[in-house]
Amino acid sequence: MNFFKSADFTGQRPWDALPIATIEGASVQLHWSDQPYIWHENDGAEVFVVMEGEVVMKSRVAKASGDWDVREQLMKAGDICHAASGDHHVAHPLGPARMLVIEKVGSV
Repeated sequence: MNFFKSADFTGQRPWDALPIATIEGASVQLHWSDQPYIWHENDGAEVFVVMEGEVVMKSRVAKASGDWDVREQLMKAGDICHAASGDHHVAHPLGPARMLVIEKVGSV
């Protein structure tokens, strides 16, 4: 049995990850960052949990005009986001934050 304290992990660069486990094709990783990630679309579902800090999760939906409708949700410690396969999203930490991410092995 292994135990992890999210507060003890600080990456060397934004979005460094501490691998926690691989469970039936899903990776569980603790991420640290103080910088935004990149806009991306997962090829599978993702569960994103803010462990410490605050993160603005941005999502976008294509409009008929071809533009994007961007939505923002402030996430605090303990908040959970489920991004379905095909959802366009990006995480913007507000200062240093630690996030637990569960997704298909090999997802971006």
